[in-house]
This record gives sequence, structure tokens and C-alpha cells, in this order.
Amino acid sequence: MTAAQSAAGAIEFARVVKRYGPTAAVDELTLTVDRGQMFGLIGPDGAGKTTSIRLMCGLLHPDAGQVRVLGRDPVREHRQLTERVGYLSQRFSLYGDLSIDENIAFFAEIHGLRDYRRRRDQLLDMTQLTPFRRRLADRLSGGMKQKLALACTLVHEPELILLDEPTTGVDPISRREFWKLLSEFLARGLTILMSTPYLDEAERCTRVALLHEGKVLANDEPARLRDLISDPMVEVVTGPVSSAAELVAGLPGVVSAQRFGERLHVTLERRDDAVERFTQALRATSLHEAPVRRVPPSLEDVFIAMLGNERAHA
Repeated sequence: MTAAQSAAGAIEFARVVKRYGPTAAVDELTLTVDRGQMFGLIGPDGAGKTTSIRLMCGLLHPDAGQVRVLGRDPVREHRQLTERVGYLSQRFSLYGDLSIDENIAFFAEIHGLRDYRRRRDQLLDMTQLTPFRRRLADRLSGGMKQKLALACTLVHEPELILLDEPTTGVDPISRREFWKLLSEFLARGLTILMSTPYLDEAERCTRVALLHEGKVLANDEPARLRDLISDPMVEVVTGPVSSAAELVAGLPGVVSAQRFGERLHVTLERRDDAVERFTQALRATSLHEAPVRRVPPSLEDVFIAMLGNERAHA
């Protein structure tokens, strides 16, 4: 590896385009992931997350622009990157008729490893799978399968791992345990890029890119993105009132009202008495008993605001 490759970012996209027919799944995407970061690609289905990761893996050719992973072209130098990158796809295939031990051994041998048993034991210990190492993969819970998939991805000790929506469909406790594992690997110097539709998970990343229809709406640290919304914001607990958002949006001083389950996040005009003025106006409506509290903006609020700006610009 040259000095220039070593100094480069872990992942670099420069005006990358990938089309499927007339549709641009990735539309002039530019971003850099520094080494040692936990980077999140955040967005709903169809935002371009999976296509971006497949471009990073060299599984797809970009139609335009340049992709570099650990300083190399992932298509032309795919073989040189195989041992340095781990990839966990949305549909990672474990072998159900093999045990946990046998699955890890299989993936170790695919990478040409012979002396892998110590590494396997370390991964089983970190993932808390040691007591179940003889159990067949088909008999594991969803959370345990994801832990095993991560262990298989890491057995060859890659510098960079690419995780495509690894916690989708996993229960909340298993999601939390999975994130704890990722934090431990990050502390050991691993670079992690993961995609997720869950904006609460984005809060855990060093840096995030908010994607929509293949374009970057914003790319920064989560705290800096939240600071983009400077208007006061309150949360109103409305319960299952379908017309609540429309009612609240029509009150004086309200900039926007977005529903999150049985709650509304309400952005107000920037003035000293904004919250008091809004609360008084709400008390004169059918939601007069609804609890109101001031809240900081979440990344979901930022994403919605950015999406509104994008549509208004379009």
C-alpha cells in the first residue's frame, strides 16, 4: 500500500452516479468517511443506501464519478480489498445446519485463515455466544443470528466493515446489544459504515449523511445537524387524534407540526414568548388537556425539515 493510499480516507465518493434505467439510485453522491469513524448512511427505503454500500464493495460499477475504499478502486482492485473489508448484507446467509462454531470456521476458511480458533473464541466471548457455540444457526433467535453474522464478518480481522441495515427486524434489546458490540469494535480502531432507516440509531454515529432519492440532504456530526434547527420546538401528546396535526398547524405562531405516533413535534416562530403563546392557544381548542413540553430537535426533525427545503427548492 502506498503512502497516499494509507493517508486517504477510509471511503471516498466523488460525484458518484449509479442508475437503474431512468432512475438514479445514487445521484452525484459526494462524501468522505475518515478512518476510525462510525459513519451512518441514514434514510428511508429507496434513499440509495444499499446501492452506495454495494458500490463500496465493488459489487456494482458506478456510471459516473469515483469511488475509493482504503485508497483503492473497489472494482479494479477488488481482490486486494477482500481481506481488509468486511461486508454484512441485509440478507447475510448463515448455514442453518451448521453450528455457531462451524459457521465461523467456514467463513474463516473462505478467507484462507488456518489459525483462526483464538480469534473465533474472542469473537464468541465478545458477542456472548460462547455458551451456545454448539447450537445450530437455525435454532438461534434473530438477535443471536445477527451477532453470529457479525462474528463471521469480523473473523478475518478487517480494517473496515460495511453493515447494510444490520438491526432491521431485530428486537429493541438485541439492537441495544448489537450497538454495544459496535462501540467496542470502534474503540479498538475499526472503521464502521452502516446504513439504517432508524434515525435514533444515527445519534450514536460519529458522523451521518442524510440521504433522499440518492442525494445527500446533509452530512455532519449529529449534534451539529440538530443545531440547524434554531426555532423553538415543543412536543404535544395528542393521543390517537387523526386531525391533531392539522388543528395544531393552524394555530398562531406555528411553523410546522409533524406527527410521531401519538405525539406532535411542533416548530414555533422564533420569539421569547413562543412556548407560552402556543400553550395558551392550544388550551382554547379540543386539545386543551394535551401535555406540552419544550424539547430539543431530533435528527428526525432535521431530516423532515431538510426534506421540506429540498422539495420547496425543487
